[in-house]
Amino acid sequence: MLIIITKLIILLCFNVLQDNNKPVNTQITKIITQKNNDNLYNIKHLQNRKQKMKNRKPVVSGKFYPSDVEELKKMLSGFFSEYSSSEEYKDVIAIISPHAGYIFSGKVAASAFSKIDTDAEFENIFVIAPSHHVAFNGASIYNIGNYTTPLGEVKVNFETVNKLIEKGSYFGFYPDAHKYEHSLEVQLPFLQYYLKKPFKIVPIVVGTQDINILKSIAKQLQPWFNNKNLFVISSDFSHFPDYNGAVEADGRMAQAVETKNVDSILHAVEENKKLNISNLATSACGLAGIIILTQMAQHSNDIKVEKILYENSGDTPYGDKDRVVGYLSFAFYKEKTDDFSLSAKDKQQLLTIARNAIRSSLFGEDKNIRIDESEFSETLKSECGVFVTLHKDNKLRGCIGRFNPDIPLYKLVAQMAKASAFNDTRFTPVTADEFNDLEIEISVLSPLKKISSPQEIEIGKHGIYIKQGFNSGTLLPQVAVENSWDVKTFLEYCSQYKAGIGKYGWKTADLYVYTAIVFSE
Repeated sequence: MLIIITKLIILLCFNVLQDNNKPVNTQITKIITQKNNDNLYNIKHLQNRKQKMKNRKPVVSGKFYPSDVEELKKMLSGFFSEYSSSEEYKDVIAIISPHAGYIFSGKVAASAFSKIDTDAEFENIFVIAPSHHVAFNGASIYNIGNYTTPLGEVKVNFETVNKLIEKGSYFGFYPDAHKYEHSLEVQLPFLQYYLKKPFKIVPIVVGTQDINILKSIAKQLQPWFNNKNLFVISSDFSHFPDYNGAVEADGRMAQAVETKNVDSILHAVEENKKLNISNLATSACGLAGIIILTQMAQHSNDIKVEKILYENSGDTPYGDKDRVVGYLSFAFYKEKTDDFSLSAKDKQQLLTIARNAIRSSLFGEDKNIRIDESEFSETLKSECGVFVTLHKDNKLRGCIGRFNPDIPLYKLVAQMAKASAFNDTRFTPVTADEFNDLEIEISVLSPLKKISSPQEIEIGKHGIYIKQGFNSGTLLPQVAVENSWDVKTFLEYCSQYKAGIGKYGWKTADLYVYTAIVFSE
């Protein structure tokens, strides 16, 4: 019975691959060549429908992958067993993974997911997939419920998705984009099976390949492009050439993706067209997501691209070599450096010092609290800048710090905690009644680095310091992320409201960047 069911799944996968993809990808090829997309639906118009909360149920289980839980787990286990778990994990922030039936592309997909630390925790996992059924100007985010698969419910981060829909020019919710779309759904069982920690997704289906819209979407997602989040880009590559044609077309695309350059990728697509490879319908059906990812990554020198594995359907027992689909996997990761770091114990000790410093000032409890330096690491005894930020009821209550101290870090934290509580002139001093409601956040800073161009600023990683004459001002790295700012807005706000040199004063000022280790109670 099991053999019969397995064969049925294989046949269904094969039929879906052959019958559904061809017209869809022909349509996508047409969309990318259109200079005027006015005839396509606008995402903001489409989202103006009230929707009841409803989980998105699986529509391709039993077709692209098994619907039986145990059979699905067994299949996934077989894929991942081919990849060693003993190698040191890199700081992966994005992968490109195929989305065909698992019997065709599951091995290649698993090779991408296996590069992620299985114990990693992410604030969001952005799954960006192409629309194979409807075209529209923008990206649809499912925000009326969670996704489900045979392995259970996959929670959606409603806070993030609604923030994007509210603020993003090209984000909305279009039900038809998600109704039958397989390219997003098939990524989810890999995440469910592989990651040990709970996670929430931001499920995005892109309905256009208009380059200007894609760059705008990338700009809106940029604040989340850091190691706190993971991006999963869903894409197959060449569609329907013969085996050798696929190897040629996919090889050209692989080299382009490795350059981490949008223009190189678009050039590779055009080159594949010019070569007139027989039956080549598209070079990558998920090209939109690849462009969005590359646009976010291409100006970050510390982000590297690793090509992991290439196969096509002709390499499997279920596909022929006359008409194939190509599958590639990539990992985008941050290159590890010898940057300053704090252990979990270091962080807890600094938070305790900060709270005790405020407590002693408020209640007169042992104003000279004894601190045993022998319990501290050498890091806490080193000299580095720090900001202490106080929040009450999720609102700012004080924030003061120093860049170039001449005292150890642990002593500076105590000083800045008291300064934030009692000397931030924007607020009245903290009272004893407020003490238990305070939330303490500490940002330990790296040395300042002077830059020559705003392009060197990376949102989510860098804080900025602007100096012109006797005027100066700074904003911490997390400020840009919390407000979904791009680099230009980040600079203008700091220039006008922190340095006091006007909105555009930064253009003639000295610019510095720094990184921060941010942690809170």
